[in-house]
Amino acid sequence: MIRIANGQGFWGDWLEAPVRLVDQGPIDFLVLDYLAEVTMSILQKQKQDDPALGYARDFPPLIGRLARKLKDRNIKVVANAGGVNPTACAYAVLHAAPGLKVAVVHGDDVFHRIDEFLGKGYEMRDMETGQAIAAIRKQILSANAYIGAFPLAEALDTGADVVIAGRSTDTALTLAPMVHKFKWKADDWDRLAAGTIAGHIIECGAQCSGGNCQVDWERIPDMADIGYPIIEAEPDGAFTVTKHANAGGRVHSDTVKEQLLYELGDPTRYMTPDCIADFTTIQLADVDPNRVRVTGIRGGPRPPTLKLSISYAHGWKAIGTLVYSWPQAVAKARAADRIVRERLAALGLEFEEIYTELFGLNACHGPAAPPNPDPPEIQLRIGVRGQDRKAVDRFTRELIPLVLNGPPGATGFGEGRPAVREIVAYWSALIPREEIATRVEVVS
Repeated sequence: MIRIANGQGFWGDWLEAPVRLVDQGPIDFLVLDYLAEVTMSILQKQKQDDPALGYARDFPPLIGRLARKLKDRNIKVVANAGGVNPTACAYAVLHAAPGLKVAVVHGDDVFHRIDEFLGKGYEMRDMETGQAIAAIRKQILSANAYIGAFPLAEALDTGADVVIAGRSTDTALTLAPMVHKFKWKADDWDRLAAGTIAGHIIECGAQCSGGNCQVDWERIPDMADIGYPIIEAEPDGAFTVTKHANAGGRVHSDTVKEQLLYELGDPTRYMTPDCIADFTTIQLADVDPNRVRVTGIRGGPRPPTLKLSISYAHGWKAIGTLVYSWPQAVAKARAADRIVRERLAALGLEFEEIYTELFGLNACHGPAAPPNPDPPEIQLRIGVRGQDRKAVDRFTRELIPLVLNGPPGATGFGEGRPAVREIVAYWSALIPREEIATRVEVVS
């Protein structure tokens, strides 16, 4: 049995979680998931500005902070903190923790291979719209293939203390230690599916151990010191979801079920680079407090393609807010919205969309929001998006004047004009898996 703990659900998650996982009890592997689709584009832009960047910069100082304990307790780290520059990330880790052995997994970044793929006849059609990628070719900011657990396991096989990848799947971070330790084969479909589902359960960190939980959330113990999840994995594929006993939070079949439904399409065909997992075969049992046993998982052969995560520039946006106080807060906010729209029209400005929300009234639930005819305050939030940056910039000058020339009682304008930001859109496509070749490099 091995213990695999996840201490990060996204880049920006609680900085103390990995430290507490190491300090509060025994673990064998610490996995850290930093990447989302938009994160890759942010990192690519950072690398374009500075070739030494492009990775999760929180990661190296964290490893430096933990280095001695990782070495003394033989805890291995697996992370996708490398973003679009895993080699630079590795050298930053070595600088922060010179006594550790670091391995890097290469091959996911295909940003510079898009024209090669087009030349081979791959249209890389968007998985949602069916549009060919040629329509956005000049706007592409990043392109990465989702790689699976076996390259990460190969990196662990080198004896590395820290394994750094770019765009691996979230589930691969947890599955890789099982493949490495139990020597699972590439066609052990049921075991690979079990490890994949284990990874899916803990990939969002504390979201399966009491965080963001709807069930009896007010009685979840000590959320200020919430425990992040641990998988106790066994060679046959069965596993237990738990947390350190002295940490806060709650692990229960209810919290696990909520996470199982996260980003789930067809539950019978959860596709990854390693296998297809059937979520309808999962058997959950609350065997002890804060211990959920997971068995019965079945899987099938991996798909013939890999998914590409592509980001591209898609125009400009700006979002601004004002707060209107009681009385008649709703009426004031709606009047302000009407005035802004009339002034933009009078200027002849056109946008792809103008969107308004009234926080405190219906921003979360829309028409389903309960009646609240005279709330104490309302935050008016107006956003525009379009291809013309000048038009978007002009919008940013139309909100603040309402403080003096619009409805009474406006506040909440301390930041002044809204910022104009580039829109980064997401494009997912498929590529034959044989086009993606990975390699492992031990960095020293």
